[in-house]
Amino acid sequence: MRHLFSRPPNTWLALLLACCLALLSSCGGGSGHHPPGAATGSLTVSIGGLPAGVAGAVTLSGPASYSKLLTASSTLTDLAPGVYTLSAASVAQGTGTLAPTPVTQQVQVNAGATASASVTYAATTPLALRLQEVASGLSAPIFLTAPPGDSRLFIVERAGRIRVVQNGNLLATPFLDISTLTTTSGERGLLSLAFHPQYASNGYFFIYYTNLAGDIVIERRQVSAGNANVADPLSALAILTLPHSTFSNHNGGLLSFGPDGYLYAGTGDGGSGGDPPGNAQNTNVLLGKLLRLDVNANTVAQPYAIPPGNPFATAGGRPEIWAYGLRNPWRYAFDVPAQLLYLADVGQANWEEVDVRPVGQAGNNYGWNIMEGSHCYNSASCNQAGLVLPAIEYGHDAAGGCSITGGYVYRGTALPELAGQYLYSDYCSGWLKSFSYSNGTASAVTDWGITNVGNILSFGQDAQNELYMLSGTGKVYQIVRK
Repeated sequence: MRHLFSRPPNTWLALLLACCLALLSSCGGGSGHHPPGAATGSLTVSIGGLPAGVAGAVTLSGPASYSKLLTASSTLTDLAPGVYTLSAASVAQGTGTLAPTPVTQQVQVNAGATASASVTYAATTPLALRLQEVASGLSAPIFLTAPPGDSRLFIVERAGRIRVVQNGNLLATPFLDISTLTTTSGERGLLSLAFHPQYASNGYFFIYYTNLAGDIVIERRQVSAGNANVADPLSALAILTLPHSTFSNHNGGLLSFGPDGYLYAGTGDGGSGGDPPGNAQNTNVLLGKLLRLDVNANTVAQPYAIPPGNPFATAGGRPEIWAYGLRNPWRYAFDVPAQLLYLADVGQANWEEVDVRPVGQAGNNYGWNIMEGSHCYNSASCNQAGLVLPAIEYGHDAAGGCSITGGYVYRGTALPELAGQYLYSDYCSGWLKSFSYSNGTASAVTDWGITNVGNILSFGQDAQNELYMLSGTGKVYQIVRK
C-alpha cells in the first residue's frame, strides 16, 4: 500500500480514472452503450375485421431493408428509428374477399417510444362467375390446352381434328387432322393432346386416340418447320398401343405431363359395365390405370423408358403403371403449387368421385371394381384395406348428374378469390362446382349457378392458367368474373 500512495499525483489520477472506466465498462456503461431500448422503438399493428381462422396479409417494410409479413395483430420491438410502410393485401374467405383499409400507410418509429397503426378488413362483394364464349361452330370440342408461354388455344375435336384459336379467331385450317385414323363410334375418337414442356424448342406434342379397331393409341407428333399453326403430317411416332377392341366405351383419354416431367396417361377399364374381366385391379394389364412414361429417354427399339419410382418397375405388375383401380379416369389434373393430383373417376350407376393424393405417391389403388366411390360395389361389405377413398362424391339423382367431368385447380390471376379451388362439372347436369382441399379434407363445396350450356365434355386450361368449359353444343367458354 505504501508503494501505491507514494506514486506521484498524476499517476494516482490516471489509475483512478482507469478503474472507473473499467467499472463502467463491466456494467454496460461508457461511450457507445445505452440503456435497453434507448436507441430503438416499437410498433403496435392492430389487424381487425378477420373472422376466426382467416389470416391477414400485411407487409411491414422499413429502414435497413426491414421486411416482415403480419397475419394478425402484433407488437414489434427493437425497430430502428425511421419511417415504416404497411402494405395490406386482400385475403380470400370462402368464395368471397376481405379487403383492407387502408391499403398502404406510413408510420414514424422513434427511439424509446411505441408507435401504432391499424388495418381493418371488411367483406367485399362475393365472387360470382359467368361463362364467356370464346369459340363456336366446333364439332364435339373435347379438350383445350396450350403450349407453355403461348397465347394461342388448341382445341381438340373428337372426330380427329385439332383447331387453333389465335388472337380470338378460330383458324380455318386445322393444326392436325387424323379423322381418317379414328372413329367416333361409342366413346371413341381423338380424346386429348399434351404439349411437351420444351415444346418451344423441340416442337413435340402427344395425342391420345382410339384407332379404327378401337385400340388406344398414344403417339408423338411434331409441329411443321415452316408454319407454327400446322403440324408435320409425317412426324408420327407410336409410343404405346393398348388393345381395346371388345367394347367401345371406357377409353380413359387424358395425356398430361406431370411436375416431374414424365408423361401420364389415364386409361379406362376396357368397357362394358362393372369391369367383367377385372382389368382395373389386375396390375398385369394397362387398362383401368394411370400410366407414367419417360418419353425423353426413347430409343429406336423402345419409344419410352420406365421412370424410377414406378411401383411395379421391377416386379409385381406392368412397369408402366403408376396407379390402378380406376374405372374411367376421363380427366385428372396436377396442382403444382400444392403438389397434389386430382383424379375424377367416372362412376358406374350410382356414384361419381374425385380422388386427391400427393403427386409423388406411387401405387395408389383407387378401388374400382371393389368399390364405387366410398361404397362397396354390388356387395353389402367389402375389404377396403389399402384402397384410396374419394375426397368428395355425389350421387346420380336430380341434383347430381350421371358422369363427372373433372377440371382443374384454379391458379390463374384474373380470379384471385378462386385460387386453390378445384373446379368440376357433370356431363348430364352441366353445372359448375368447386371445392377446397387441405390437410386431407375437402370443404366449401360451392355451386356457381352455371346453367343451360349443354353437356360438359371437358375443361381446358390455357398457358396463363385460366380455365375453360367445353360444351357438346360446339362452344367453348372461358370462366370469368360476373
